[in-house]
Amino acid sequence: MSLLHVFDMDGTLLIGTTASIEISRELGCLDELMVLEHNFSIGQIDTHQFATQIYKLWKTLTPQDVIRSVEKAPWISGLKEVLEDIHLRNEHSLVVTMSPRFFAEHLYLMGVDVVVASRFPILPFKEELDVAGILRPVDKVTVVDQQLLEYGLDRMHCIAYGDSSSDIPLFQVLPHTVSMNGDEYINPWSRLKYVGNDLRNAYSLARNIFTDQ
Repeated sequence: MSLLHVFDMDGTLLIGTTASIEISRELGCLDELMVLEHNFSIGQIDTHQFATQIYKLWKTLTPQDVIRSVEKAPWISGLKEVLEDIHLRNEHSLVVTMSPRFFAEHLYLMGVDVVVASRFPILPFKEELDVAGILRPVDKVTVVDQQLLEYGLDRMHCIAYGDSSSDIPLFQVLPHTVSMNGDEYINPWSRLKYVGNDLRNAYSLARNIFTDQ
């Protein structure tokens, strides 16, 4: 039977950074963004409030800015090779992230099968932000279950890769999980732990789960 490989993006496929940080760096408003990141990390604002604030911060953002931020971002080594191997095995890849869709969808060009991310208005922003389109950590479970159903798979045939507390809801329900340079919150929920900057090594660890069975 096939497998579904589920990847978080921020801090997992992006090494030590997030889409929001890379976009804000490109726009020259990184200091303001880091304040929001801090407030989010201590629970002062939630996912929807964070999105509302960055929507205001990025009023001048254009598609060209996003392309430049994607190209400059520190993507994990071995990403394309892992995705190619997944395809050769007739397996499936899914990226689910709370970051903006207009950034995450560039992963299609790298070989990801399905990308699910937060919906922001078309760039440059003219419409108001609808927070109903902003993903929350718990939404990752719904997204993955829907994708498993579409492929005719169950949770036993799914491997999730993540790095932080936003991945906990998903890690709580899946038996096969890999923390990628994980923090103190995600590690207790992880079946496997990987520290490093090459996705091929973490992917190899994950594959061993099924060869050992």
